[in-house]
Amino acid sequence: MPSSKPQPLPEVWLRGPLPNVPPLLQPVAHALLQAREEVAEIMAGFPAGKLAERPLGLASVGFHLRHLAGVLDRTFTYALGETLTESQLAYLTAEGQPPTHLGAALELTQAFDRQVDKALAQLVATAESTLSEWRGVGRAQLPSTVIGLLVHAAEHTTRHVGQLLVTARVVTS
Repeated sequence: MPSSKPQPLPEVWLRGPLPNVPPLLQPVAHALLQAREEVAEIMAGFPAGKLAERPLGLASVGFHLRHLAGVLDRTFTYALGETLTESQLAYLTAEGQPPTHLGAALELTQAFDRQVDKALAQLVATAESTLSEWRGVGRAQLPSTVIGLLVHAAEHTTRHVGQLLVTARVVTS
């Protein structure tokens, strides 16, 4: 008798192109959506009291969650050619102090979800003709391009999801 167990979906990049996302930005969108799915799985039922634990002095789960949302916000702001607001700078400063109240894990996960949605909307609105345009990063205005920032955002997000996974397993084992 065949199993009635539902088959898991393939990774996002194997599900086909995303509607309205420019072809050259599909990998960025796929990576962000994959990250969102993995974060939701990692954080399902995660105890808020462990958000600030730093095993072996490593960054906490709460830091990674806050940083995931914050770095997407910042890199996508730079991709627009804008500078960071006072609110974004304050968020950056607070990334290392995650909340641990009941419901905090869900709140942080939802904040990342909202930032992914905002990033996807920006990808849809990004004309491929702008991808090679110069963009300054940070106060020093270090050189990058629109595509450089968007790809870095996806890569950086993926890296922190991996670190989040390992740290979450360590603090809950």
